[in-house]
Amino acid sequence: MEIVKRYLPIIIILLMLITFFASGAHHYTNFQTLAEHHLALEEWTHAHYLLAASGFMLIYIGAVAISMPGAVWITLMAGFLFGPFEGTVLVVISATLGATLLFLAARTALGDILEKKAGSFVKKMEKGFQENALSYLLFLRLVPLFPFWLVNIVPAILNVNIRTFMIGTFFGIIPGTFVFVLIGNGLSAIIEAGKRPDLGIIFNPEILTPLIGLAILSVVPIVYKKMTKKTPE
Repeated sequence: MEIVKRYLPIIIILLMLITFFASGAHHYTNFQTLAEHHLALEEWTHAHYLLAASGFMLIYIGAVAISMPGAVWITLMAGFLFGPFEGTVLVVISATLGATLLFLAARTALGDILEKKAGSFVKKMEKGFQENALSYLLFLRLVPLFPFWLVNIVPAILNVNIRTFMIGTFFGIIPGTFVFVLIGNGLSAIIEAGKRPDLGIIFNPEILTPLIGLAILSVVPIVYKKMTKKTPE
């Protein structure tokens, strides 16, 4: 039973990896392919909504679990195919589950390998997680100072509680996800105009400033704890 528990996350990730490439889903993780097939994808989604939503979630979970580059285009597809609100819900749930899979893999059989991959970042982030894991995780999710895959691995290495990890990930990625899903919701007009979506919009002051504000609020418990901490006599 211990062996199953140790290797199950890896087996699931490998199965998703195989399914991801065998299904040809990797061909749709770039803007060019999406632009060429957007009408067919939209029509098929409307005709088979539940199947499309389920398939999308499986693809997204797998993409996050294997830390696939270009997952942002799948986020845009969520807005394009399912709308801003339903698309955000699908992405947030899928990203949280995919991140949790990688978290569990880092805590079990792949721990040593992923710890080496994380390298010096573990030390850089250790203090924040020790002081208040949930607040620090929310801060990292709201303002992506480190790559998404790294923030999936380091908490596992530092023995952060899985419940804390899932809550921090779920709520922390909502604002940023909503921004990208909104961009995806307007893809039809962008494609028809012969343009590409501006993925750098997340760094515009009117968007980045509220995110930073939320991130600052998330670390208030840490600041409060430091301010009220009694100094030894």
